[in-house]
Amino acid sequence: MHSTRPEEPPARARNSSDLEVVRRLLDERYSCRAFRSESVPRDVIEKILTSAQRTASWCNSQSWRVTITEGEGTERLRRILYEHASNEEPQEPDFVFPREYRGVYLDRRRESGFQLYSALGIERGDKPAYIRQMLQNFRLFGAPHVAIITTDEALGVYGTIDCGCYVSNFLLAAHASGVATIPQAALSSYAKVIRRELSLGEDRKMVCAISFGYADEGHPANSYRTNRAPLADSVRWVTV
Repeated sequence: MHSTRPEEPPARARNSSDLEVVRRLLDERYSCRAFRSESVPRDVIEKILTSAQRTASWCNSQSWRVTITEGEGTERLRRILYEHASNEEPQEPDFVFPREYRGVYLDRRRESGFQLYSALGIERGDKPAYIRQMLQNFRLFGAPHVAIITTDEALGVYGTIDCGCYVSNFLLAAHASGVATIPQAALSSYAKVIRRELSLGEDRKMVCAISFGYADEGHPANSYRTNRAPLADSVRWVTV
């Protein structure tokens, strides 16, 4: 006599509209570089966080922790970071930045930068203007909130990868909620400063930050969109 198992309910049927929603969000989302001053309501932020919390992770470790500023907390961090950056204080990121950008990666980086400078009316080669714009990173581009993303140091590269997946889902959930975002590696330059100011443990390593709020849609910094490479440049098929 063999046992029988109850039939499992069929998976929810998928249709093209599900993918179309994801594709639309991916197509529409951009890195916002000018925000309005008004705060995002706490309940909206919590809905974004609840959605992003569904991110898949290595062994379901969920390595990310998110520290979010608002009000004077944001203003204090903005002042401190801008002071450090404008005074060219030594940078001490928790994770080594890219050794170099070369080939197509350098091309893409330059193209993105020139798009921004062109939108802002900055002439090529105007290094003082480049620096002024770079420093806007440390003003959080005027955003009313910043989310600091950290991982447990013991989890190594896989904890960092998990955080990257979390960031992507946070960005999409925010865009779906009408909230603009910009992920920022630049703030990680002062990871020790941020850890001290936000009372984060030494075991928490900063991966990046996400500044967020409502976009200043009329600002020229938000007037352009970056390109994406065709699949043939990124995907290789093995058929035999």
